[in-house]
Amino acid sequence: MGKLVEIKTKPTSSSVTSFIDSISDEQKRKDSHVILKLMEKAIKEKPKMWGSSMIGFGDVRYKSPATGREVDWFKIGFSPRKANLSLHLGIDIKQHADDLSKLGKHKTGVGCLYINKLEDVDIKVLEKMIATAAK
Repeated sequence: MGKLVEIKTKPTSSSVTSFIDSISDEQKRKDSHVILKLMEKAIKEKPKMWGSSMIGFGDVRYKSPATGREVDWFKIGFSPRKANLSLHLGIDIKQHADDLSKLGKHKTGVGCLYINKLEDVDIKVLEKMIATAAK
């Protein structure tokens, strides 16, 4: 039986729209509104703020195969960070090697996709990846 771990980043009642509208970088603000719509369409759920800067959709309990620890988290989400747009697709990025090769300019981390701006990527490929992650 896994042990449920309390994590610091939790859902809040803050407004997602107000958070996005407060982004000073105009391009990042516009891109964030587009990503918000893509994710809402894919998962058919309303977003919630997680902590002060992450936007998450859906609820899921992740279990670490290594430790058996469990955490409550969002299924998909993103954060408009200073350096880039960080998309949390809760997926094994390596499974998407084919899509990633067609995506355009990006970086990947563990379960994360980093994009500087949406004009750097093929939006249709990104939409497909978000839809896959939302399933």
